[in-house]
Amino acid sequence: MKTIKYFSLFIALLGVLSINLYSQGHDHSHSNDKNAHNKNGMTEKMGNKKESVDKNPLIRKGVIDLKSIDKNKDGKVYQDQMDWNVISDEPGKCPICKMELKQVTLKKAKENLTKNGFKVK
Repeated sequence: MKTIKYFSLFIALLGVLSINLYSQGHDHSHSNDKNAHNKNGMTEKMGNKKESVDKNPLIRKGVIDLKSIDKNKDGKVYQDQMDWNVISDEPGKCPICKMELKQVTLKKAKENLTKNGFKVK
């Protein structure tokens, strides 16, 4: 009987330690807390990061003019395959999801945008 009691106590203690270790190593950057800690333990304002993403020129808003984005006039642009309104004339990464932008024709970019509810000029 004592063995079962000690074993149960051991399991409970192991559970508490596991939760504590998990919470120490867990990345809290996705929390709603305005102050999150980066990998170096420094505090950064989450709101500032969101503002810089919102003001990024690659994130197109309103009616999107693909021809004006195609600066080199080659008929192709780079578009994110998740955030369709992230479009550039140069290779790069999406400022929202960090995926590589994929090169597509203007026609394909327009199809992707309209299919996903964006307005195109």
